[in-house]
Amino acid sequence: MKVQVVEVGQRIQIEKNLYFDILWPNSKEVINENSMNNKSLVCKLNDKNFSMLFTGDIKEVAEKEILEKYKGTNILQFTILKVVHHGSKSSSTEKFLNAVNPKIALIGVGEKNTFGHPNSNVLEKLKKSGNKLFRTDEDREITLRINKKGKIWINKILN
Repeated sequence: MKVQVVEVGQRIQIEKNLYFDILWPNSKEVINENSMNNKSLVCKLNDKNFSMLFTGDIKEVAEKEILEKYKGTNILQFTILKVVHHGSKSSSTEKFLNAVNPKIALIGVGEKNTFGHPNSNVLEKLKKSGNKLFRTDEDREITLRINKKGKIWINKILN
């Protein structure tokens, strides 16, 4: 299998109307602070009727850079958000969540993890924004099914 290195501005076509836009990282704007996390891949899955933001483990500083880069555009509007860095307190700023404004937020996090994820302040911000919130530590496996018209079904497998 061939590995492809991607960065901001690239598009990866999956099907005719389904593709990823790479929003981050940007090799011209390297963040040295916590560089491993802040180089996380941030991409937007686009379809005709929905979009989803995959955020990796970026920190607040990268969120600010992304907000600045896409200011004045609708690129950061999403139907579904995979919440940044497992809902850690170092990410998911109010400005970022307000800009993204998802209908559905998903947090991938282990039950009783030693990091204290997700952070209670982040959970409060997500609840305040009025989106539907799902967490793998409580809801277990979460499966999304989206039809061609953009209707979303969410299944939780509680085992």
